Amino acid sequence: MSNQLLESDLDRVEAEHSLDLGRRPVVDEWEERYYPQFDESVRVESAQMSIHYRLFYCLEKTIRSLVSDSIEQEEGANWWNSKRVPDAIQKEVASRIQREVDAGMSLRSDEPLDYTTFGELGEIIKANWDVFGAVFSSQRAVQRVLSNLNMLRGPIAHCAMLAEDEVLRLELSLRDWFRLME
Repeated sequence: MSNQLLESDLDRVEAEHSLDLGRRPVVDEWEERYYPQFDESVRVESAQMSIHYRLFYCLEKTIRSLVSDSIEQEEGANWWNSKRVPDAIQKEVASRIQREVDAGMSLRSDEPLDYTTFGELGEIIKANWDVFGAVFSSQRAVQRVLSNLNMLRGPIAHCAMLAEDEVLRLELSLRDWFRLME
């Protein structure tokens, strides 16, 4: 009886504070429903590649936040529509957003910056070196690292295995990125 009371109290605490105390086994409905239909070799590859995807997800979100927060401090909340973003990038992003609108799908974001590539992020940083010169040690190095990351992003985003050398290149590029901000 006391265990049931304790479980009930824990349920209430979890609900009130939006917590998951890990008391119940997690059953992944997707894994049970869909994964058995795929070859084991594909499931193994997806597990190996998931770590690279997670790294890229975190890195892209972090770089975009850095760009947005840094320029916003200088230009204000409406910085995207200022001269801080090269016209060619603004036009390309507008085109990408329109393609999603025309497809009738939910937009991936309300923020235009979320539609930029690594290369375009590098161009925005370069165009705003007055803001980023205090953050990074070298403009040329930023361009090189973002170019490498952009090349590595392709296989990850398009479901191809990274070769062993490219996994090493990814690790080195991540180290280079963080070193640029020291």
